[in-house]
Amino acid sequence: MGNKEEPRINKQQELFSKKIGKIERQKIKAQQTNIQTIWYGLGMMGLVGWSISVPTLIGIFIGRFLDVNFPSERSWTLILIVIGMSIGCFNAWRWLRNEDRKIRKEHERKDE
Repeated sequence: MGNKEEPRINKQQELFSKKIGKIERQKIKAQQTNIQTIWYGLGMMGLVGWSISVPTLIGIFIGRFLDVNFPSERSWTLILIVIGMSIGCFNAWRWLRNEDRKIRKEHERKDE
C-alpha cells in the first residue's frame, strides 16, 4: 500500500512544483516588463516634449529675427510659433502612432 501512495505523491509534488515554477517565471517576467515599460514611458514623454518644443523654439527665434530685421504689420513671431507647434505636434503624433503599431504587433506575436 505504501508503494502505491509514494508514486502518486511524487507525481503530485512534481506537478505542483512545475505549476509553481511557471507562476514564478510569469511573475519575474511581469516585473521586468513593468520596469522596462516605466522607463520606456518616461523616455517617450521626454521625446514628445522635445519634438514639440524644438520646432516651437525654432519658430520663435526665426520669427523674432524677422520681426527685428523686417518690421511689418503682422507678427512673424506669433505666426511661426503656431507653425512650429503644429509641426511639432504632428511629428509627435506620427511618432506615437508608429510606436503604438509596433507595440500592438509585438503583443499579437506573443499571443500566437
